[in-house]
Amino acid sequence: MKLVIAIIQDYDTSAFLTQLASNGIMATRIASAGGFLRQGNTTVFSAVDDDQVALVKRILARTCGNRIQHWPESEASYLEDETEHVATTRIGGGVAFVVRIAHFEKVPGTSFLPGT
Repeated sequence: MKLVIAIIQDYDTSAFLTQLASNGIMATRIASAGGFLRQGNTTVFSAVDDDQVALVKRILARTCGNRIQHWPESEASYLEDETEHVATTRIGGGVAFVVRIAHFEKVPGTSFLPGT
């Protein structure tokens, strides 16, 4: 069993999670931030069988593609030196870490509703 940790842009999160779910792959997401442009990211954790890793990587490549983003010069002011030349950049894609799981245990759900 493997743990796939995918760090993707917020923009791509919905499509990525929808494709995982449609393939029967459960995932947990958390908000994260970082990178050159200081934009929001989503970190997605998914425990999968070894033979599903390739599928998750294909879904990542299909749903988290690169695109060109145009930035007003005023928003690039935190960059050093010549910001007047900063107008466009390529964004998108994702990063996936695949880690071997030594032990995995799913804890049965607990209801927190009154009377249950």
